[in-house]
Amino acid sequence: MNRNYWQPGYETMPREELRELQLARLRDTVARVYAKVPIYRERMDKAGVRPEDIRTLDDIRRLPFTVKQDLRDTYPYGMFACDMTDVVRLHASSGTTGKQIVVGYTKRDLEVWDNLIARQLVAAGVGSDDFIHVAFGYGLFTGGFGLHGGAQLVGATVIPVSTGNTARQLTIMQDFGSTAICATPSYALYLAEEAEKAGIADKLKLRVGIFGAEPWTEEMRRQIEARLHIKAFDIYGLTEVMGPGVSYECSDQKGMHVSEDHFIIEIIDPDTGEPVPDGTPGEIVFTSLTKKAFPVIRYRTRDIGTVNREPCPCGRTFARMSKPKGRTDDMLIIRGVNVFPSQIETVLINLGYPPNYQIIVDRVNSLDTFEVKVELTDDNFDDSVAALARKERTITEAMRSLLGIGPKITLVNPRSLTRSEGKAVRVIDRRKLHD
Repeated sequence: MNRNYWQPGYETMPREELRELQLARLRDTVARVYAKVPIYRERMDKAGVRPEDIRTLDDIRRLPFTVKQDLRDTYPYGMFACDMTDVVRLHASSGTTGKQIVVGYTKRDLEVWDNLIARQLVAAGVGSDDFIHVAFGYGLFTGGFGLHGGAQLVGATVIPVSTGNTARQLTIMQDFGSTAICATPSYALYLAEEAEKAGIADKLKLRVGIFGAEPWTEEMRRQIEARLHIKAFDIYGLTEVMGPGVSYECSDQKGMHVSEDHFIIEIIDPDTGEPVPDGTPGEIVFTSLTKKAFPVIRYRTRDIGTVNREPCPCGRTFARMSKPKGRTDDMLIIRGVNVFPSQIETVLINLGYPPNYQIIVDRVNSLDTFEVKVELTDDNFDDSVAALARKERTITEAMRSLLGIGPKITLVNPRSLTRSEGKAVRVIDRRKLHD
C-alpha cells in the first residue's frame, strides 16, 4: 500500500483533467436531479436554467442554492434522487434546532464514502498495521460508521467504541493497543485530561488522531498533540453532503484537500451569494458530483473559510480549504460586534488556560450582556480574591484587544464545567427568551 496516496490517479490528477471530470459529473448530476427531485426542477425552472445550459464549470453559478431548510421542508425523502429500493442505508442529523435532516446512500455511495475516508487515513500515515479507536458516535450520526468503513478498507483493525463511558475508553486504549483515534477534538482533550488523572497518558500507544465534527483552533490542536503525544489531523464533512471525508489534511497540513473528483467547492459572500476571490474568507458551498441517493446542488454549509488552489508540496492537486473559523449561524453579534467562539478559545489557550469554557449571552434592559466562564487548572488555581481579580482583568483585556469588546470573566474551579462525550456545547444564548 502506498502510504502517501490511496488513489493517486485521482488525488494527483492534473487540474485541467480534473476540471473536465468535474464538468462531466456536474452535467450528469444536474440532469438527474432535474428529472428526479421536484424541488430542484422547480427552482431551476424559476431561475430559467435547464440541464443542457450547464456547458462550463462557471455555469454552476446559474444554479440555485440549497439550504438546510429545504431539507427539512422535504423531510424525509423528498430530495432523494433514486428509488428507495436502491437505498441501503439512512443517516440523519440530530435535529436539535428543528426537524432532523435525513440522507441516504446507495451501495455505490457507501463504496465512494469508504474510499474518501481511506484517502484521509492514508494521508495521515494510517495503514493496515494500525488499531483505530473510533470514538465518534455510531447510529444515525454519520461519524462512527463513516470512519469505520474507510478504516476497514485500508486494512486497519477497527475498534468501534463509539461515544460514552470515558473510563472504559481509556481501558480499551491500553488493553487493545489503540494506535489511532477518531473523535471530536473536545472529546480528545477530555480523554487526555482523564488519562492524566489516571496516570496513564504516557502509557498509551496512540500516535495519530483524526478529529472533526466541530470547530477547533490550531491552539487546540497543539494541546491535543502535546497531551496525547500524537500527531493530530483535521477531517471535514457534514451529513448533508456526505459525512466525514469531504476534505482532509495531508502530512504537510497546509489546508484540507477537497476531494474535487466528488465535490465542487465554492466560497461566496454570505450576504450577497456572489463568489469571492481565492484566499478571501466567505461561506463554504458544496455541490456533490457522484452521490446517487442524495445529491445536493450548491449547498450552503454556513461554515466560514477560504480556498487555495495552488499546488500542495505533497503532490495532491485538489484545492485546499482552510479550517473553518466558525459558522455564520454560530457567530454571535454582541452589541454590534461579531464574535466567534474560536476567538475566545484562542485567547484562553494563549494565556495558558484549557479550552474548557462557556459563553453566556443575555439581555438586560435591552442591553446585551456577555460573560465567559473559564476553568482554572490545578497548576494555576488560586482562590484568593486578589489573584482571581488579576486573572480576570488579564483575560478581559486580552479579549477586548482581539474582539473590540470585553466580556465579564468568571473563573471557575478545575474540571467544574460539564464535559461532553460528543460535540461540546460552548454557547448559551438566552437573548431568544426575551424576543
